[in-house]
Amino acid sequence: MFNSRPSYGRRPARPAGGPANRGFRPSGSNFRRPNRFMPKSLDPRFFVCAATPMTEAEAVISHAFADFNLHPQVHTNLSNRGMITPTQIQDRALEHALAGKDIIGLADTGTGKTATFALPIIQKLLANPNETCLIVAPTRELAVQIRDEIRGLATSLPIYSCVLIGGSDIRRQLDDLRRRPHIYIGTPGRLRDLYNRRALNLSATRTVVLDEVDRMLDMGFVKEITELMSFLPKERQTLLFSATLDPKVEDIARRFLTDPLKISVKNGATSHNVEQNIIRTHGNKMEVLHDLLRKEEFKKVLIFGRTKHGVEKISIALQNSGFPADAIHGDKRQNQRENVLRKFKANQISILIATDVAARGIDVKDISHVINYDEPATFEDYTHRIGRTGRAGKQGTALTFVENI
Repeated sequence: MFNSRPSYGRRPARPAGGPANRGFRPSGSNFRRPNRFMPKSLDPRFFVCAATPMTEAEAVISHAFADFNLHPQVHTNLSNRGMITPTQIQDRALEHALAGKDIIGLADTGTGKTATFALPIIQKLLANPNETCLIVAPTRELAVQIRDEIRGLATSLPIYSCVLIGGSDIRRQLDDLRRRPHIYIGTPGRLRDLYNRRALNLSATRTVVLDEVDRMLDMGFVKEITELMSFLPKERQTLLFSATLDPKVEDIARRFLTDPLKISVKNGATSHNVEQNIIRTHGNKMEVLHDLLRKEEFKKVLIFGRTKHGVEKISIALQNSGFPADAIHGDKRQNQRENVLRKFKANQISILIATDVAARGIDVKDISHVINYDEPATFEDYTHRIGRTGRAGKQGTALTFVENI
């Protein structure tokens, strides 16, 4: 019988002389970033950090959406969605994107990147309805999310989009392409496949968006991206968004963007709005998880496991205990994953369990807690996970289960 309470980790002392700021990386061989395929663990001190929300002085916004020269219906759609004041990336990039500039946008997850490229695309297509646009995303979920966001911003306008992703019926996607949509949104492999079948015509594509480029490169899509870019007209606008600007991302930008404007609104290695802590589970992870989920403050929870099998096992265990939970992972069909995510967004379930890959593209603004049931493999994975909470100016909490310290 489990009768001990979960033990929240106290913030460990920083090494002498080490930086106390966010993004701290201890020195020494024991603190090297682990290889993704090696069974090393990150030092638990990475998982402990107090939330430090930005002050108004740190997040100065110079525009309102009303200041931008957008179609009247777009302004109406923005207003209907409660979008009055732009986010930082929107505030700094929209004017240049609307003017047709190539842009490298560096921003953490959940900062409003989709509207930053969607609004200029809508404006351009309204002015030139014979053009098309290509949006390349690393995951199926992100592609669907982008499609939904564009639909909301283009409500009552003659702009049509289609999603072209693996794991879904290609025959339906071929039918969608025959209807000549304006915007193609897809994952690299399926987009290349459809182009090679001569079903995807990019000759009229004058705008291309590469979203979460660092993730696409991490997932091994460099060849697909290179091929797709070679299919496009040379005269085009290219918008590249990434959470990081490492040499691989810089190489893509150098090869495919023309005189780009780099706009960075990076706020640090992890979200300022996320309270981060560890929980010592003493070998009783599921019992500890049950105790946490019964607390009133755990309103909407995203739980991360490292494997597809493990995620499904957590989901079944929680369902059998009466918790409103479900899971998304690579072994589920795309329509199943979309249905689970839809239920989570609509509060039909309050607990979602996911693998790292399946969770990329989840953009739910009211997630109260992220729980790392299994520790992340890399610091980048950790940053991505906790970025699912603390969005839209709200404070979130990230808890990481650790067995031994």
